[in-house]
Amino acid sequence: MGCDSEVLDINQIKKLLPHRYPMLMIDRVEDLVPGESAVGVKSVSANEPFFPGHFPEKAVMPGIFIVEAMGQTAGVTVATTTSAGQGGGLVYFMTMDKVKFRKMVVPGDVLRLCVKKDRSRGNVWRFQGEAYVGDMLVAEATFAAMIDH
Repeated sequence: MGCDSEVLDINQIKKLLPHRYPMLMIDRVEDLVPGESAVGVKSVSANEPFFPGHFPEKAVMPGIFIVEAMGQTAGVTVATTTSAGQGGGLVYFMTMDKVKFRKMVVPGDVLRLCVKKDRSRGNVWRFQGEAYVGDMLVAEATFAAMIDH
């Protein structure tokens, strides 16, 4: 990480995304290159609202929430360059492709959600995403989202 990389804290993220507890899935964004790429950070706590039901004897973060965290990281990347970040629109998933879950994510893990724009056309953006715990790849996906103005 270079000295010039942009970092957003939770308060800055809340200004860009409409998500709130319990659906705000990222705590910090690092290495932000507006409109291009970013790294989201999610500290997975034993107090997450989904753990009592997924699963009571062995807490595992649902994969769809890992993909949602990737999408929110991408949403920050988009919002920093469009009217969506000034309350002018919402970002919605359109497609999720090549989704793979490689390792369980459990309480105490710190997810690093690396997203990179593949392309954008009009109000549709396509991203490649990878989620890591430490150096271990735990999930990956290609997804597209639309900005609804």
